[in-house]
Amino acid sequence: MPYAEPLTEDQLTDALARLPEWSRDGVSLTRTVEVGGFTAAVRLVNQVAEAAEAANHHPDVCIHGYRKVTFTLSTHAAGAITARDTELAEQIDRLAP
Repeated sequence: MPYAEPLTEDQLTDALARLPEWSRDGVSLTRTVEVGGFTAAVRLVNQVAEAAEAANHHPDVCIHGYRKVTFTLSTHAAGAITARDTELAEQIDRLAP
């Protein structure tokens, strides 16, 4: 299967079982992380930005409530969730508290 092919429903179910902090929102995966404060939120965003650049796959990121960071992953070219999204979600999980 090509890297940017949409995941099947079974593949997505399996991926979400491995990613319990993430939820499906249409054609996206989302996760909100709460950290100690604003500088910790910015630090996490910067760490994720480095991983995203290395993967050439970039999430939507929102810092809100000064200490919450929401990540939204979708492969826009595919119009769906792909292996690229689940792999970056796994990297974000390793970086997030």
